[in-house]
Amino acid sequence: MPSSTAHVATDRPERYIKQLVSHLGNKATTELSSDGRGTVTLRHGGCVLAPAGDHLRLIATAADTEALAGVQDVVTRHLLRFATREELRVEWTAPLRGDDMQIIDPVVEDYVLTHCTPADELLRDLVNATREATGDAAGMQISHDEGALLTMLVRMIGARRAIEVGVFTGYSALCIARALPADGLLLACDVSEEWTSIALPYWRRAGVADRVDLRIGPALDTLRALPAEPAFDFAFIDADKVNYPAYYEEIVPRLTTGGLIVLDNVFQGGRVFDPAFQEDNQVAMRRMNEIVLGDDRVESVMLPVRDGVTLVRKR
Repeated sequence: MPSSTAHVATDRPERYIKQLVSHLGNKATTELSSDGRGTVTLRHGGCVLAPAGDHLRLIATAADTEALAGVQDVVTRHLLRFATREELRVEWTAPLRGDDMQIIDPVVEDYVLTHCTPADELLRDLVNATREATGDAAGMQISHDEGALLTMLVRMIGARRAIEVGVFTGYSALCIARALPADGLLLACDVSEEWTSIALPYWRRAGVADRVDLRIGPALDTLRALPAEPAFDFAFIDADKVNYPAYYEEIVPRLTTGGLIVLDNVFQGGRVFDPAFQEDNQVAMRRMNEIVLGDDRVESVMLPVRDGVTLVRKR
């Protein structure tokens, strides 16, 4: 399902949104939210209309490029018709599929990596060991800036007990365990003895091996075997995407008030934005994102960090 955007310079974006939503409501399904965001749903596609300071942001989506052109035409014609007091320019970007999206521009990525606390020798050694031992699978390891974020979050909330679902070679576990107090505990769940064995010497070198309780086996079995009462302050979920909703439902009741869950890969490389992608991982992640949004036990924020990270705080 391709999408296209346009940024229209105007000092009256809210007025145009109201006019478009009202007028097109006669031939389409429309909605105007309290924050001024409008949506127009046509037969073969739709458009989001959002005020953004001194311009109007348009996001059109449709089933195919021909239908997308039709959505663009409808929105553009009506917008220009309403612009009697100024000359608007509506220039749409080329159609883009979900898997063509570049979530982070390489320039931004490089700048981010060079403007956070640098990785120390131990973390760099683990990255190199992972690359040598796992080859192409090394891409499953989180980036340094995301690891630094995990460390900072654990320290900020003063977590003492944490859960990790999906250890791989132990980089994220190391980032979390280092931020725990000396008597803290990280329950680390994974199914691979081969990959987690790479982590063990680095946990020992960091002096945190006694804080990590590594459980090899299906994470759902490990989580369900835990006492039901709230006992953990922090959780990081970065494992098989299909089971994200199940992991989440097991962890939330076991999280203390004010405890934090970090969900990784919530964008699925941009595919989660595009309904045309219906593989199990994408369907599960869309479901996960909707579950969090509708869960009154928590408050959440989704961040465009790497492949998307959602922070979920238990009320």
